[in-house]
Amino acid sequence: MDKVIEKISINEHSSIRIAGEIIIHFDPFRIKKETNDADIVFVTHAHYDHFSPEDIEKICHKDTIFVMPKSMEEEVGECGFTEENTVFMEAGDVTSVKGVTIEAVVSYNVGKPMHPKENGWLGYIVTVDDITIYVSGDCDAMPEEISCDIAMIPIGGTYTMNPVEAAEWINIMNPEIVVPTHYGTLVGSYEDADIFEPLVKKDIRVVRILG
Repeated sequence: MDKVIEKISINEHSSIRIAGEIIIHFDPFRIKKETNDADIVFVTHAHYDHFSPEDIEKICHKDTIFVMPKSMEEEVGECGFTEENTVFMEAGDVTSVKGVTIEAVVSYNVGKPMHPKENGWLGYIVTVDDITIYVSGDCDAMPEEISCDIAMIPIGGTYTMNPVEAAEWINIMNPEIVVPTHYGTLVGSYEDADIFEPLVKKDIRVVRILG
C-alpha cells in the first residue's frame, strides 16, 4: 500500500497525479509547468477548478486519453478533444483504459445546490498495482456504498463536506487509507485536516499530502 501512496501527489486543491507505469491525472488545475506526461486525464465535473483546458494542455501529449462524464460531451467538443481520444462514462460504468481498470461512481451534493445529482458528474475508482483508489470529485456524504483501499475525498466545506462530515462518511466507507483533498487554497484551510484526522477511526490511516 505504501508503494502506491508514494506514487500519489497533489498539486493543490483536487489536482491529483498518480505516477505509476501509466501516469494518471485527475482534475488538473494551476499546473505550474508543462510536463506533457499524462497518459490518462480524468475530469470529475465541469467547474473551472476541475475542468481547466489550459491546465490540461500543459500535461497532455498526442496519445493522452481523457475520461469524462457523458454529461460533459458538449464541453469537450468546445475545447477541441475528439471522440477518438475521449472516453465518456456514466455512474455504474466499468471500463479499462491503457490497462487501468476504471469504475465510474456518482458524485453530488446532499442539501447543497452546487453539484446536483442530475448533472451526472462523477467520481472514479481506479486500480493501480492491484490497489483500488477512489477519487470522489466534489461531493457530500452520499448514501451509495463505495468500496476502495485508498479514498481521496474533499474536506474543505462550502461546496463539499466539511471535515466533521467527511470523517463521519469515511468511517462508514472504511478504506485502509484516506487522503483528504479540496482544502487549503480556494476553499477551506489547512487546519481542516487537523479537525478531520482525529475524528477518523484509528484503523483507517490518514495520509496528508496537501500542505
